[in-house]
Amino acid sequence: MADPEITVQWKKEPDEHDYPAAADYLEMLAEPDVLEQVIRELRAAPVTHKKAKDLLRASQLEILPSYNPYVRRDLAKITSGKALSPILVVRGDFRKGVPMQIVDGYHRVCAIYYADENIAIPVKIASLP
Repeated sequence: MADPEITVQWKKEPDEHDYPAAADYLEMLAEPDVLEQVIRELRAAPVTHKKAKDLLRASQLEILPSYNPYVRRDLAKITSGKALSPILVVRGDFRKGVPMQIVDGYHRVCAIYYADENIAIPVKIASLP
C-alpha cells in the first residue's frame, strides 16, 4: 500500500480509553504499583515522533499481516483521513536485552508500516521505575 500521497491524520493526544487498554496489557507484565506509576508517566509524557520501522525493531515484534481485521480497520481509517490516536510505549533496556513494549497501538503501528514505514508516528514513552 506504500503511497507517497498518503497523509496520516493524528489526534494531538491519545484517546482516554487508550490508557486503561495499556494498563490491561501491563497488568500481565508488572505489579500494580509499577503499573500505576507507568500509566501516570504515560499520561504526563510529551508526544514525540518515531518511525513505524523503528518501533517494530525496538519492540522486537513481527509486523501483523495486512489482512488482520484490526490492521485492516486502521488502514481504512488512514485512507479515509480519519485521525489516529498516538501510540503508548514503555522503554526497553538494550543492556539487559529487554525490548520496548508497545502497550497500546500495535495494530496502528502495523497499519502505518504498510502505508509507509518512514511516517513519523506520535508516541508517548514511559520508563519502568
